[in-house]
Amino acid sequence: MKILVGYVPTPEGEAALEAAAAEAVRRSATIVLVNTSRGDAYVDDRYANQAELDTAEANLRERGLEVTIRHGVGGGDVATELLNAAVEENVDLIIIGLRRRTPVGKLILGSTAQRILLESPIPVLAVKA
Repeated sequence: MKILVGYVPTPEGEAALEAAAAEAVRRSATIVLVNTSRGDAYVDDRYANQAELDTAEANLRERGLEVTIRHGVGGGDVATELLNAAVEENVDLIIIGLRRRTPVGKLILGSTAQRILLESPIPVLAVKA
C-alpha cells in the first residue's frame, strides 16, 4: 500500500505528515511525500527547503517507514500536481492538511483542498492542525 501526503512546512502540513505516518504504520504502507509550488519557489512560503524536507524524511524513517520525496516547482495548479502524482505513483490514499478559512474566503477563493477532495479518484483523508 502507498500513501501520498501533500506536505507544506506549516502546522497544517505537519498535521498531514503526522497523520500519514500513523496511517503508514497502521497499514504497513510506504509514503510518497509531495511538495510542489505554483511557480517561483523563492516567493512561495509553502515550498519546502531542503532542510525542511530532510527533517520530514528523518521523522518518517525514524518510525521505520519507507519514503519517496517528490519535490519540484511544477508551475501549474497544486491540486492538479498532487492528483497527477497520486495516479503516477499508484497510491491508495491521499492525506492533506486543511487550514481554517472563513465562509466568505471559501466562497471567493478557490481551495486546493476542496479540489483534491472533489476530484480525486482515490480516497482522501483531510486533517486539521
